[in-house]
Parts: sequence; structure tokens; C-alpha cells
Amino acid sequence: MPVGIQHLHTYFLFAFSIDREAMALDYPEFWRKYPSWFEALDAWITAAPAKGESAIADSLGRWSRSPYRRFDMDSPAYQDMVFFHPFVRRVFFDSAELSAAGGEHESLLHCYTIPIKEGQKIFYEAEDVKGRSGSVEVTDLRLMMFANGVGILSIGVEAFHRTVEEVLWINEAMRKVYPSSGRQLREGRFPNRLRFTLEQGGAKRVLTEERFEKGEMIGFQPPLASTITSLLYFANYRDQEFEPVLDERMIVYTYLNIDPGTVPEGFPQSEEYQILLSRILYVDYAGPDYRYQPEFVRSEMDRQLYRRWAHQGTYYGFTSYSGIAATVGLFDCDEHNLREGFLIHRMFRTRYYLMAMVTLFYRATLLGFSERTALVSKRLYRDQESGKLSNENIRLANDLRADFLHFSNYWHFDELANKDEELEHFRLQCRQYRTDEMKREIAEEIDKLNASLHNYHQFRNTEAVNRVAMLSLIFGAGAVLTGFFGMNFGRDFGKLFFEPDYARPWVHYVSVALVTMLAFGAIGFGFFVVVSNWSDYRGTLIPRLGKPSRNPGSLRRDEGPGL
Repeated sequence: MPVGIQHLHTYFLFAFSIDREAMALDYPEFWRKYPSWFEALDAWITAAPAKGESAIADSLGRWSRSPYRRFDMDSPAYQDMVFFHPFVRRVFFDSAELSAAGGEHESLLHCYTIPIKEGQKIFYEAEDVKGRSGSVEVTDLRLMMFANGVGILSIGVEAFHRTVEEVLWINEAMRKVYPSSGRQLREGRFPNRLRFTLEQGGAKRVLTEERFEKGEMIGFQPPLASTITSLLYFANYRDQEFEPVLDERMIVYTYLNIDPGTVPEGFPQSEEYQILLSRILYVDYAGPDYRYQPEFVRSEMDRQLYRRWAHQGTYYGFTSYSGIAATVGLFDCDEHNLREGFLIHRMFRTRYYLMAMVTLFYRATLLGFSERTALVSKRLYRDQESGKLSNENIRLANDLRADFLHFSNYWHFDELANKDEELEHFRLQCRQYRTDEMKREIAEEIDKLNASLHNYHQFRNTEAVNRVAMLSLIFGAGAVLTGFFGMNFGRDFGKLFFEPDYARPWVHYVSVALVTMLAFGAIGFGFFVVVSNWSDYRGTLIPRLGKPSRNPGSLRRDEGPGL
């Protein structure tokens, strides 16, 4: 008898990064209305859609802001927040909590949803060239936007009473967002059709469909499936206004409840269950054995599975591209009564889901810092070839350092919660994402970049001081000489230089000419030094020219094939 799945609940998480400078440059008439980029983005996302810009926006509605508004004991906000430290609640919860002054508290995180109206059903469907197909109902469309430009699109799907083969194929096929080669399509390793379908009033129609019939790079970015771009309709992918952060796969965060009636007694402690867990954890198709070398898989799973509740058949696990919560059957969990809702599923879609979003945000942000560090370093390297760093590139380097400092001090926490289980989950996810190692490496790179700029400024300052000293010496010597010449010593000195007789007038004129040449030569040389090094003095003499543009150029757009 095949193993059955009572309940599948999967969130496909797509991490992306908006090019803030590109958005401001493409829509200046809109962006200049707001004092900050994040306020402008919020207004942009929730603005009324233009007709035909997105079938999903036209049929379901546009993304709408969805902060926490209720905070009583039975509210989702209360039950979600209490498991996290107070400082984490302030940072990672989008709450419309009114302050005593009557204003609205705004975090640097906004949550949006596209609500599915009563009488509507949305299905996420896929099929491949081998005739395999799957369809699951979309129950949750969520978008998390952070003030640093990082976003996470969350597509929640659910299905009931499916076989393991169906569930594993759904997770593997529907997480794909672009093929890595044409071979994947021809060999059936990638779906040749992905689509969202709307069912309403007994009729079904396709909202958006991707067949991958052709595809080419957009700058350095791959051709993204329309199932993703139709949901991120507020930014133009072809104009490189945003880019995917990870590879061709979305993160699969999934809950599976195995039907106990389809497995033998003792299944939770069996090797067969471990094989199934490996297939779920590594998002593989179904198979009778481990897909990879068994000893290798077992050693990896020892690091990637959380086994606190293994005696009950419940496992949590994380890799760099997946997170799972797997259990066998529904049951009371100690004093947690089943009539209040199954604890494992409730935790999966609340506190552990929020942790998954936070850790993915960390990874996406750190990857973004890696990209920015490389691009800024490239600009500085080109400047060094010309022997002088531009103020714009120095500003970019300073902005990079300031943004990383803000991330480290405001966003990043070594722990989110105080309870052991939540803390162990968080640390396991961070370990798989390598967030600590990445943060440490980027901090070292930015510190070295900052030290390089500091040395450069010291060198330029030393040069400027040397120039000033040289000019002071020249002006000082000239002042002494002309002063000495201009002093009236009287007697023979005065007669020789100031009131010469007719026999020696040339002495007077030659001395006047020499002193004049020295004075004007010193002034001319000083003027030449200032003009030759005007870039060093411009910001000091004319401070307004030193202010950065509100809409500087885009780092990413400046980097294209052949540049």
C-alpha cells in the first residue's frame, strides 16, 4: 500500500532584491513626492493598477497592506509575538499600533497580501514532458518588503489525501522559476508548463501561464517565469528593476502529515521513514532508497534534522533550499489538545514560518551585500587606474559601510527567542544558510575596503598639506624678499635702488622687474596648483557641489555584458 499524505501545506518562498536607484530613476515623477524610498515604495505597491498590467492584479486585486491590528490574547498577533524577544517584535512585526500621540508606529518592514475572496479558488498547476502533472490550491499570497529593498514572495498551497509520489513531485516541480538549460525541459527535469488558474462560479480560466518556449538572459539575469513576474507586477523585470537573489529554485518550506493508516506499525522508527524524510528534506522525487550514498546522507541528516520530537514521529529539518515539518497522524501533543488545532501545523504556519522568513531575509541581504561590495570595489579599482577616486564612488563605499552597519545593529540578532526549541530551530536554519560566516566575511571585506579608502584619504591629505607647505614657503620667501626690498634703509641703499642717479638707472629698473616677477610668479604658481587639484578643494570651497544626488545611478544597470 503506498504511503499517503493526509495534509500537505507548502510555502514557496521567492527572495528578490529591488534596485532602489533604478526604480527612482524610472519613475521620478512618482518618487519625488515622498521623503523616503520606503514610503514611496509602499504607495507604489498599493496604488491603483493600470488596466491589463497583470491578470492577477486585475482579477484578484492589488497587493494591500496587511499589518497586525488586533493584539488581544486570542489574536494571531499576540500569539505570534509572545515567543520572540521584545526587540525582535519591534523590528520584524508590521504592526499598526497607535502611539499615545495618535500617530502610527511604522517599522522598516511591510507585509502585503492579496486576499482570495469568497467564492474564488486559485490553483497552482504544473506539468512536464513526461506527462506528470499536479494541481494544488493556493490558500495564501503574501509579500514581505524590507526597507533595504529585499523582498520575499510567499505562495502558500495546500492539498489533502495525496500520495507521497504526488506530493514530492509537486514540491520539486512547482519550486522552479527558470530552467538552467534547455536539457532540463527536454528531459522532464523541469516543468514545461506552470500556471495560475482561477475558479469562480463554476468556470475556470487561466490567469497567467509560463511554457518556457524561449528564454534568454536579461543582462546578467535569467528569464523569470511569468508566475513570478505577474505577482511582482509593480516592478519591471525586463528593465532590471529587481532580480532574484537565489538560483532557479524557490525555497520550499513544507509541512507533511503522513496518514498513519497507510504505514505499518513502528513506521516512525523505521529506516523507511528516514528514507522518506531524506526525499522530503532534499526535495527529491519519490524512490525506494536514499537518492545519494546512504552513509553520506545519514551523516548530513544528523546535522540537518531536529530530533527533539523524533520519538513521536515528528521531525523538523533545514537545508540551504528547504525547510520541513513532518509528522505521522494527528494527536494530542502532551497537554496541547487537538480540539484547539493541531500544534505541529499551527507552529509550522506561525512562529516557525516567521523564523523562516527572518533567516531567508538574512541570507538574501548578505548576498546583496556581497554583490554591492564587488561592484563598488570594481568602480574603485577603475578609479585607481586613473590615479584618483571619484567622490561618487567614495560615497557609494561609505553608503555600503553605513548600510551594513545598520543591518548589523538593527536587523541582525544572534537569537530571536529565549525558549530552547525556538532558539535551536533558528540556529539550525542560520547554520544551513551560513549567515554567521557570510556576515563575518562581508564585515572583513567592508573593513578592508574602508581601510583602503582611509589610506587613500590619508595619502591625499598628506599631498594637500605638502602643497600648502610648499606654497607657504614660496609666498613666505617672496614676502620676505619684497619686504626687504621695500624697506627704506636710506643713504646709499636708497640712492642705489629707489633714487638712482642718471649714471645707474638700470639698477632700479632691474630690481623692480625681478621683485615683480617673483611676486606674480608666486601668485601664478599658487593659482596653478589650486586649479590642477581643484577636485581636492571643490567640496571645501563650494560645499553644495559635494552633496550626493538624491537619485544616483544604479550599480547593477551599470554592469552589463561587455562592460
